[in-house]
Amino acid sequence: MKIGILQTGRAPDELRAEFGDYDAFFRRLLAGRGFTFETWAVLDSVLPPGPAAADGWIITGSRFGVYEDHPWIAPLEDLVRAIVAARVPLVGICFGHQLVAQALGGKVERFAGGWSVGAVDYDTGAGAQDRLLAWHRDQVVTPPEGARTIAATPFCRHAALAYGDHVLTLQPHPEFTPEFLRALIEARRDLLPPEVAQAALDSLAAGPAPDTAHHAAMIADVLGGSALT
Repeated sequence: MKIGILQTGRAPDELRAEFGDYDAFFRRLLAGRGFTFETWAVLDSVLPPGPAAADGWIITGSRFGVYEDHPWIAPLEDLVRAIVAARVPLVGICFGHQLVAQALGGKVERFAGGWSVGAVDYDTGAGAQDRLLAWHRDQVVTPPEGARTIAATPFCRHAALAYGDHVLTLQPHPEFTPEFLRALIEARRDLLPPEVAQAALDSLAAGPAPDTAHHAAMIADVLGGSALT
């Protein structure tokens, strides 16, 4: 299966040599599952011709806001609507989570509560929790009609959304490693309140490890055509 990666952001220049760019994170996360990949640099206004250009799609994270006035955001929203209408599997992460929600009629805003950074435990229902890595200030505050919230925290009420049985979006970053997030915090301390940065570093040191394998399997299942329940 060919997976199209819609790249909406780039890893910081000073971290790219060691960790790779954002599309490489997903290639590593989903390696060994029979996928091939092609990246479209959407942030440079390079978009695929349509939903059929790949068998499944991933929208990456980004430093941009989905509500900002960039010339590539409206065409990407059009593509998202076309992908959903064509029932091609779609996964959105962080910015991708927000972009899908906005494209389908939800509301995204810069959250008044500030940043969520570090290792976070997400409530997935019935008392279960998944630990994933977060880096965001924007969030989905009103999901689109028909979206199902499948993970949440008191800080982020709509941390994961499912649309029908073929679209999955996550606010946290299953593709990040603790090592990358630690380096990102250190590289971007100027963006974060000091207490947020320190709490995030403490959360990474405290463990347990994020549930990366579980979410890699979930994403692979959706991209591979397994119906979301």
